[in-house]
Amino acid sequence: MTDSKHIFSENMSKEIDLIRSKFPKDKSKSAIIESLLIIQHDNNGFLNDELITSLANYLSIQKIDVYEVATFYSMFNLKPIGKNIISVCTNISCMLRNSDGIVSHIEKRLKIKIGESTKDNKFYLKDEMECLAACNGAPMMQVNHINYENLTTEKVDKILDEIAND
Repeated sequence: MTDSKHIFSENMSKEIDLIRSKFPKDKSKSAIIESLLIIQHDNNGFLNDELITSLANYLSIQKIDVYEVATFYSMFNLKPIGKNIISVCTNISCMLRNSDGIVSHIEKRLKIKIGESTKDNKFYLKDEMECLAACNGAPMMQVNHINYENLTTEKVDKILDEIAND
């Protein structure tokens, strides 16, 4: 291992080692996604250059290999985000049932735009999602990976109020 091991907690190192052990020794790139999820979770929901560089060193791979994964998948955040992640589906089924109006309502209600967090860091409105696989419940959104379907602005307000008060 390299000196970058020391940036990760002992527990995180063990988790990454466990992930790495699932793959042949010369296939460390295969451990990138799961490792980034662990690191991001431990770092308040986002990744930074230091963490990405450290993972590359820890896995003995190129930094660009880790960046390619971190920038490709929408589940990774490269900047600090709010605690509660809101994703609104804007695919055709949801769009036809007013998902654009839902997005606009959330933006006005929380005083943020897509890709921004509220000032208190309670909410983050993630980039519009192409499909969240609940077309029969359109329009829909996810908050922290929990689906909310058949949305109206009133339902959105109730959901946001409940989460804000937790």
